[in-house]
Amino acid sequence: MKTAKRIGWILLIVFIGMQLYRPAKNVASGEHTAVFLSETNPPQEVKLILETTCYDCHSNNTVYPWYNNIAPVSYWLADHINEGKEHLNFSDWENYTSKKKEHKLEELVEEVEEGEMPLEEYTWTHEEARLNPKQKEMIMVWANKSRVLYQLGPLPQ
Repeated sequence: MKTAKRIGWILLIVFIGMQLYRPAKNVASGEHTAVFLSETNPPQEVKLILETTCYDCHSNNTVYPWYNNIAPVSYWLADHINEGKEHLNFSDWENYTSKKKEHKLEELVEEVEEGEMPLEEYTWTHEEARLNPKQKEMIMVWANKSRVLYQLGPLPQ
């Protein structure tokens, strides 16, 4: 019983220590997705879907839930956000080449079509992020239209 008690105390100390050292929050100010929105010009419905479904993990500004203040959840969320931004960061759109932008939109279509995005664990706590078939179709139509612009390249001068 003494060993179990020691392990319990050690775990409690580690848990309390984790509360003191938190990962940096993904918070940006201003119009961090302005370039993306300007270039791809999504319809208002699609823009709202992107804001509620994608931006928390795929932009430089996350709206954090209350439970993010509790470790180890804060570490888990930070990892998800960092990984999401590695794959696609709407706030970093201006730094992508046209070819990369076209490819990112292609991947977006594939992920939505296959039901891979948004992540299931995200929709557990964000009911509004669950995409119905009509919303999926709107996103895919818009993204495919935007892809064409990048496939055509810049207009001649």
